[in-house]
Amino acid sequence: MQPIVVDDPDDPRLADYLALSDVALREATEERDGVFIAEGITVLHRLLASPYRIRSLVLIPQKYERLQGELADRWPPNTPVYIASRGVLAGVAGFDIHRGVIAAADRGPAQSVADIAAAGSRLLVALEGLNDTENLGAIARTARAFGAGGLILDPGCADPLYRRSVRVSMGEILHLPIARARAVEWPAATFDGLRDAGYTIAALTPAPDAVSIYDWPAPERLVVLLGAEGPGLSATAQRVADLRLRIPINPTVDSLNVGHAAAATLAVLGRR
Repeated sequence: MQPIVVDDPDDPRLADYLALSDVALREATEERDGVFIAEGITVLHRLLASPYRIRSLVLIPQKYERLQGELADRWPPNTPVYIASRGVLAGVAGFDIHRGVIAAADRGPAQSVADIAAAGSRLLVALEGLNDTENLGAIARTARAFGAGGLILDPGCADPLYRRSVRVSMGEILHLPIARARAVEWPAATFDGLRDAGYTIAALTPAPDAVSIYDWPAPERLVVLLGAEGPGLSATAQRVADLRLRIPINPTVDSLNVGHAAAATLAVLGRR
């Protein structure tokens, strides 16, 4: 591995990293171009251990000095490593990447809900309308921590491989199979397919008439379904799920953040 020094923010070799602060541009181009961005040393470690193919890596000189021994042992052959000053990196990305480590990788082929169900994991997490990338990343990290074998997204969820999602998940989202349901199939047909694979779909809601997570014996195969911060799950998703579950909390508190709700639920139901 021979690093390449880049001193021009307009260098075409850094095109994958262009305008990272422009959310609309990145959302419009990353999925189209089949690329995603991984930021920071911890995330880079998880990327190296993941099935995703790395396209390139950019580091400031100090980070290269810290990582060069590890990269010599683990870096994929014929994959470029660029060294750029903090100013050049900021000029490309549009902001100061204070971690000084950023990689681009291929998204790879999309998986289907049927693919994830066929893998036979005992526990899956499904999300509806979750458009906050940081909450999505936090839930992915929690799902990995408590043994979930896949993440199912409705058509309206945010991009799970957006830079903030990957960063907040600490790279764990790169080790979680992910499928986005088709619009014409969500939620009824998607849930029917999961049931055919032996899963029970449990919809999480703060409604007082829902079953407490402490009182429900989790089944052999379980899908925990969570909705967006604020509106929660749609009435349709709750109706076509097999049951509704709640987390008993102080009645003077309206609800939990969706990431915290996922952690509490998976900690209780995942160990069963």
